[in-house]
Amino acid sequence: QVYLVESGGGLVRAGGHLRLSCEASGNDFSIKDMGWYRQAPEKQRDLVATITSGGIVNYVDSVKGRFTISRDNVKNTVSLQMNSLKPEDTAVYYCNANIKTPLTLGRFVGFWGPGSQVTVSS
Repeated sequence: QVYLVESGGGLVRAGGHLRLSCEASGNDFSIKDMGWYRQAPEKQRDLVATITSGGIVNYVDSVKGRFTISRDNVKNTVSLQMNSLKPEDTAVYYCNANIKTPLTLGRFVGFWGPGSQVTVSS
């Protein structure tokens, strides 16, 4: 079985920075795309950034120039460096990875981390 374990997050003032990290752990799996999503109170879960196994990145417009996504394919980790944080960045941030295991019968399936709270005060 494969798990996504997140770390980082917390409370920061506007203009500050935080770093989120996520590690996929388990046995006999391979990963394709990885990314971060966020969900503010009473809102849907939205894409923040994604990165392919080859390093191609994609960001939602509202975080471009402030957030940087990166991954380590050896350690099976993905990170999100968040700079110049704004109160509107406040949300629960979820790690996502497309993972194939023997249990997924050869298909890549989306796995989610448990979520990390990021709160930005004004």
